[in-house]
Amino acid sequence: MSQANTIENRTVLAIQGGGAHGAFAWGALDRLIEDGLSFGAVTGVSSGAMIAAMAVQGFVHNGPDGARAEVRRLWESVAAANVFGPASASMDWLWGWDKTREFGNEIAWQGLTNVLRMFSPGQLNPFGQNPLEPLLESLLDMDAIRSPEAPRLFIAATDVESGEARIFNNAEMSVDVLLASCCIPMMFPAVNINGRHYWDGGYSCNPALRPVLALKPDRLVLIRAQPRMRKGVPNTTADIVHRLHEIAFQAPLDAELLALPRSVRLQDISADTALAAHPLISKMNTEREFLITLFNAGRQAAGISMSA
Repeated sequence: MSQANTIENRTVLAIQGGGAHGAFAWGALDRLIEDGLSFGAVTGVSSGAMIAAMAVQGFVHNGPDGARAEVRRLWESVAAANVFGPASASMDWLWGWDKTREFGNEIAWQGLTNVLRMFSPGQLNPFGQNPLEPLLESLLDMDAIRSPEAPRLFIAATDVESGEARIFNNAEMSVDVLLASCCIPMMFPAVNINGRHYWDGGYSCNPALRPVLALKPDRLVLIRAQPRMRKGVPNTTADIVHRLHEIAFQAPLDAELLALPRSVRLQDISADTALAAHPLISKMNTEREFLITLFNAGRQAAGISMSA
């Protein structure tokens, strides 16, 4: 694959990660492509990395329609597997659907947080099983992703020892790379790639802008998957941990945006309105109805961004 320092298509795309909140990014990208967006390169991290990889292979398969279809197939598979489903789905009558799902997840994650205080991920998951692994193996077309016709793809993971972002390109793409970019260290063991161990890329960048800006684009489209602002102070251990992650994941991106060249036009699709209304714990809610709610919110946010 050519590794030229410029791209013919002068628009580049950056997709944040955020667990199930990545469905917001799915919706935003779907609307953007529907309205004519194409891009020469895309950078992603965590759930944004999965979206980016599926969009790239979809463009190779069938252009814009293929990209939309492949990203939809990803999220339909996530919903069907219900990877991080709620602990309880039997209390709909009490508060209604949204509150029931979020309350179920809160019970599950508060319990898991307490368990993680006493046991390491290796003790809880001695075989290193990750429910995303078989899902990604069934979805990814590495030949398409590595095709010379594919948009440039950059996926970040965090090197556990150095703390630095490791950027993987099309030629280096694999299921392990995407698992590394999505690796939550409290739940899963670090992913070993060529003797180096990696955690979620969001700890070092969310996502990495450096590789796409090095291509000298005219336009950067940033799709966020977490709110920049969240009112109130969390008071449960689970919510505190999640808010700390949001803050940590935001800092590297803020630093890169401050250094954005003036020649690059930024289209920033905010997730504040859509995601700040949901509790932090909801990023683990992979119920189909919730994902579709975020998908629709993402489409709406993209539409607002385009009309601004």
